[in-house]
Amino acid sequence: MSVDAIPTTAMKARFDFKGARILVTGATSGIGHAVALTLRARGAQVYASGRDATVLDALSAAGCTTIALDLADAAAIEPALAGLPPLDGLVNCAGVTSLEKAVDLDAAHFDFVMGVNARGAALVGRSVARAMIAAGKRGSVVNVSSQAALVGMDDHLSYCASKAAMDAMTRVWCVEWGRHGIRVNSVNPTVTLTPMAEFAWSEPAKRDPALAAIPLGRFAQPSEVVEPILFLLSDAASMISGVTLAIDGGYTSR
Repeated sequence: MSVDAIPTTAMKARFDFKGARILVTGATSGIGHAVALTLRARGAQVYASGRDATVLDALSAAGCTTIALDLADAAAIEPALAGLPPLDGLVNCAGVTSLEKAVDLDAAHFDFVMGVNARGAALVGRSVARAMIAAGKRGSVVNVSSQAALVGMDDHLSYCASKAAMDAMTRVWCVEWGRHGIRVNSVNPTVTLTPMAEFAWSEPAKRDPALAAIPLGRFAQPSEVVEPILFLLSDAASMISGVTLAIDGGYTSR
């Protein structure tokens, strides 16, 4: 059947999340915030976690169930998620960064970035998967990684290491949880125009070479990352698991 022959309503239905229960971490800023609002607009019951109380209030007003949670606090993760029902999906989006030369690496900065981006994501995934498996529930996990997991980048040792760890988790979870019908994938965006990216890439000396290395010649908009995440959450990706999907305008093709 050609694409033209597929009814438009059928294509739209694949991205209709009505009734799906999905947890989004890092929902109070950047990509996570955009994912949470888009999923809610498409019918999902969204559980949105984050640190910014003001944004959590706004997400609650938009119909999300909110969870105040700092993933740097490992002991807080399991109790914060204990009351959730078995979920249909998880978007692991919470992330932090620290910019410094590798020769100037600060151990506390390294531990903080790894603690949120890798350990925090691992503990959230553990909690969600346990409940899904116990309930016999199939579903999808999307880890929001980075092109920094795939290439070396100046001043980003901690961040690169943390996102490479996240990609490794994706592969392990794919193998272990696939037998329970849980798909796990990563998206690996280039610089996406969020507040964290504007902080990291505001200096022309950093920004201009990065743009020059992207064949499409521009950074990503949040919506250009959100839609691939929704695709991987949806039944349209029912045979896709263990993938690290670069959303980078061709950056990592070089």
